[in-house]
Amino acid sequence: MRQLGLSDLPKVTQLVSVKCLSLIKKMAQSVVEVMEDAKGRVHENLLANGVDLTSFVTRFEWDMAKYPAKQPLVAVVDTLAKQLAQIETDLKARTAAYSTLRGKLENLEKKSTGNLFTRTLADIVNKEDFVLDSEYLITLLVIVPKPNYSQWQKRYESLSDMVVPRSTKLIAEDNEGGLFTVTIFRRVIDDFKAKARENKFIVREFLYDEKEIKTEREEMSKLLSEKKQQYQTSRVALKKRSSTFPDHMVKVTPIGNPGRPTTGQTEKEKESEGEGEGPLLRWLKVNFSEAFIAWIHLKALRVFVESVLRYGLPVNFQAVLLQPHKKATKRLREVLNSVFKHLDEVAAASILDASVDIPGLQLNNQDYFPYVYFHIDLSLLD
Repeated sequence: MRQLGLSDLPKVTQLVSVKCLSLIKKMAQSVVEVMEDAKGRVHENLLANGVDLTSFVTRFEWDMAKYPAKQPLVAVVDTLAKQLAQIETDLKARTAAYSTLRGKLENLEKKSTGNLFTRTLADIVNKEDFVLDSEYLITLLVIVPKPNYSQWQKRYESLSDMVVPRSTKLIAEDNEGGLFTVTIFRRVIDDFKAKARENKFIVREFLYDEKEIKTEREEMSKLLSEKKQQYQTSRVALKKRSSTFPDHMVKVTPIGNPGRPTTGQTEKEKESEGEGEGPLLRWLKVNFSEAFIAWIHLKALRVFVESVLRYGLPVNFQAVLLQPHKKATKRLREVLNSVFKHLDEVAAASILDASVDIPGLQLNNQDYFPYVYFHIDLSLLD
């Protein structure tokens, strides 16, 4: 297999960048799902190196420690690709485990939210509601429609010969009816059920088992606790607020300006920000940051490689960030094409005339400009 050269890097970095963006969006969506009870704070947890995404991008500087400039560019791309592949593998495993947990909890919750005919009774009944360990007596649970409450009170003792007087009690109700207890002799169970059905009273099949009920309650409590622990949100407020762009048409930020303030956090800040968080949310925050930082490095790398291929060596170009208002985007394109059309006359002509072919270009002409351009979309949850 031949070694990759500089001419191969645009396609390779594009593929890695596309996969990276997909991974970042998956992680952002996972944060939304994990923080279902605190969705208003999602963006506080989608940070890069401790700051909001816009601030990180506008203050971006190449991380020489992670990705040494002396390394071959192919090696840098390989390092980024391996880092992202590991994050993706871990994400699949962690989200699968969380989905399984949530699925179990949803199944239990469905049992708790149905009507009196189908829902679990573990969170309704108490030991005191039943006559237990009796050779002759048994307590039944009867569902009575709301309009028939008074009819039940008048008739239940006469539905069979052996009904314990004044043994009925309403223990739960929903929109349709109520759940009543009644104690009878075991020998008349079938007769009582038949007579109750004739009067539109339905006996709910239920056997009180203290161990089983306790197990079900503990399982529900355990699952709720485990789910909450996965996302328990940080008690520490966002330390650095987003820098707002001035109200003019375009903000221009040179990339790689050493005079800019640093965007990173101290170790103490990193430690304190993780306090009060569950393991899944903490993992998502840390690795979302890592993946996003890798993505911006890939963007910078693509700009550099494409610029060298277009304009040659020695390096004589400057990368900048432009953030126009939506209404000014078209006008900005016109100005940029006018200013830089001398760099690539064919590309400039193709913008005005879509029929002009650019040799070797596999993209739509509308994606190609006389200057090197890459789009950075920070709307990761849209």
